[in-house]
Amino acid sequence: MTKIKNLAIGIDIGGSGIKGAPVSMKSGKFKADRLRIPTPENASPGDIAEIVRTIADSFGLPDIPVGVDFPAPIINGVVPYVANLSQEWKGVAVEELFTQTLGRPVTVLNDADAAGYAEVYYGAARGRTGTCLTLTLGTGIGSALVSDGVLVPNTEFGHIALPNGEKDAEKWAAASVFERDHLSFDEWASRLQVIFDALELYVTPDVLIIGGGVSKRHDQFLPLIHTRAELIPAQLRNKAGIVGAALMAYQRATA
Repeated sequence: MTKIKNLAIGIDIGGSGIKGAPVSMKSGKFKADRLRIPTPENASPGDIAEIVRTIADSFGLPDIPVGVDFPAPIINGVVPYVANLSQEWKGVAVEELFTQTLGRPVTVLNDADAAGYAEVYYGAARGRTGTCLTLTLGTGIGSALVSDGVLVPNTEFGHIALPNGEKDAEKWAAASVFERDHLSFDEWASRLQVIFDALELYVTPDVLIIGGGVSKRHDQFLPLIHTRAELIPAQLRNKAGIVGAALMAYQRATA
């Protein structure tokens, strides 16, 4: 890769769709329309890699870094386990697979990590210092921990056991549970309060960012929760994963 143009391509792999765009490293904004391709049911790693290649190549930018966010932890470039894609992914050296398929270096990180990283550099926590904890409330609860701009990868705070006896936080208070059990915002906020109290004890963040689709309605539940940390909604929302993946790839390529 010989030419860096303050751009990188970010690609978000989800259970229903794979989407990507080139991202300006100066602004964090897309520099072309996002391309989305549906995720085939039970797609193999090779199938997904080909879709990632198609999206990356579609922008005609062969000389810029590519970052991919993935719905599982990534440890030394390998997927240790996966929940929302084919179990064929378990143990796959995903960075190596994508790099070989695309014919250029590819950086891969967890999807919640990518979203939280983007929020620190371009979104809700831009310009803030200290420790920032992002929680994405959706089907589960994803987490990203960034301290003074440095990502601590692969946190799984959505799975913490709680002081009230609940053994898995996301199974009790994810946005999917809020919808499934027809909880009121007051009821849901009381559950989230238990989780936030525990996380403030464990991590003591300076900023807590709440993301996920339900963050669009943050004014209906965040005011009901009280934290020592500044509690704010995410700004980048469904763009965050793409932006964070692009940023991490760019930083690695230019280090």
